[in-house]
Amino acid sequence: MSLAHTAAEYMLSDALLPDRRGSRLKGLRLELPLDQMVKCVAVGFPLLLMSLAFAQEFSGSPISCFSPSNFSIRQAAYVDSSCWDSLVHHEQDEAGQDKIKSLWPHKALPYSLLALAMAMYLPVLLWQYAAVPALSSDLLFIISELDKSYNRSIRLVQHMLKIRQKSSDPHVFWDELEKARKERYFEFPLLERYLACKQRSHSLVATYLLRNSLLLLFTSATYLYLGHFHLDVFFQEEFSCSIKTGLLHDETHIPQLITCRLTSLSIFQIVSLSSAAIYTLLVPVIIYNFTRLCRWDKRLLSVYEMLPAFDLLSRKMLGCPINDLNVILLFLRANISELISFSWLSVLCVLKDTAIQKHNIDTVVDFMTLLAGLEPSKPKHLTQQMCDEHP
Repeated sequence: MSLAHTAAEYMLSDALLPDRRGSRLKGLRLELPLDQMVKCVAVGFPLLLMSLAFAQEFSGSPISCFSPSNFSIRQAAYVDSSCWDSLVHHEQDEAGQDKIKSLWPHKALPYSLLALAMAMYLPVLLWQYAAVPALSSDLLFIISELDKSYNRSIRLVQHMLKIRQKSSDPHVFWDELEKARKERYFEFPLLERYLACKQRSHSLVATYLLRNSLLLLFTSATYLYLGHFHLDVFFQEEFSCSIKTGLLHDETHIPQLITCRLTSLSIFQIVSLSSAAIYTLLVPVIIYNFTRLCRWDKRLLSVYEMLPAFDLLSRKMLGCPINDLNVILLFLRANISELISFSWLSVLCVLKDTAIQKHNIDTVVDFMTLLAGLEPSKPKHLTQQMCDEHP
């Protein structure tokens, strides 16, 4: 009998989680994987296109003007520089009146991309300063308490095993055990009550919704900018430029208009199309981030139902999912590698489903009691014996 108890002690000791106070939770994720992907694309892609636009601008003149043949090289360079600075297309309408059309989106392209990247980074800053401090403290406490609650359950079974070994009368042991279960001595309700309080808090979920709403707002503003300004000059490769201003206004040998060609038009078109395509692909991802808040991650909760006093599901304590608790559950799922107890409880849940037809197993205490060689409830022969003694 002592050999069986020794084996049970070893099994329970191995089931205890190691204490990682010194190095634990250093890699805590405070951004969901999809949010991190949206941030990298929404901020990094405009910066990449900006570098492409600047590289094209610095590699050579973005326009090429057809100066008169009697112009020298320096005069032709002046024409290119002057037309690029003004970047205005002169034409005549049907009534013969002069009409001016500005082509400034070509010149403002790299700076507009920089402004877009800065705008897309604002929701990230909002999340970092408004939500991350509170979220990190919540995750540290909850992850620590979940692992501690699991360890408490294992130590409780170890204590029960020692008491059973020392007890000379099995009736006394089982009576005390049933009394403890009836009085809920095995339950540690601090964590459950804390999570229940988080259902009535909405600061994290409000910040998360505001972050994604700002992303959608800035994406819509990007569409408006591209459609209103870029589309108007998207196909215009040549324009008529006038350099007869200032001291050159009365010069008769200078033509009224000089035709110029935008050599950077292909870069402009690539940037416009790729920006519209990338942000169109990001919109469903952002909308999906909204929809995740409309349902509970019940799989994570069902696994931790094995812990004593963690019956948010069975007691139907979950209400509307749009609250801080749902956000915390999403981040617990993202930090599942930090929850060492999750893998152990997942295995126990699988084993529980296979053994639930033979035994009344509700918590990890019941299951580990069974594995340690004790019945989760009073054996039938003891119950029958008590009935015989007290008919």
